[in-house]
Amino acid sequence: MSSLPAAATTDRSLPLHRRALPLLALVLALLAVRLRPVRLRRLLEFVRRGADPANAEEALAAWRDVAAVRPGRAPAGGLRRSVAVALLCRARGVWPTWCTGVRTDPFAAHSWLEVDGHPVGEADAADRYRRLVTVPPL
Repeated sequence: MSSLPAAATTDRSLPLHRRALPLLALVLALLAVRLRPVRLRRLLEFVRRGADPANAEEALAAWRDVAAVRPGRAPAGGLRRSVAVALLCRARGVWPTWCTGVRTDPFAAHSWLEVDGHPVGEADAADRYRRLVTVPPL
């Protein structure tokens, strides 16, 4: 999947004691995105169980924390970033809507997170993508 630049970039760094969870989320996301799409979806559906719906502040804080453990760069590619942020949200007891979709002109695939239908930390308007898979909060 192609990765798009993120609007909510950050130059802040996390204190050492707050880096472990975002780094773990990135490592787990790296493993998860190697799964076939149907298995990735099932994994995310399983992981979201028991979580409360995330609000915009919680999701954006997780996005920024994932970005902060990768200083000077956007926090990984779109798919890995979205999975890592979703996993970090879940570790904090909440779940945003995880989405993946495509656009046709020009063709691109992308994954992102939404809260109440609004994308979190995205530079490109997610409404230009046709959603193929979503994993909303229960």
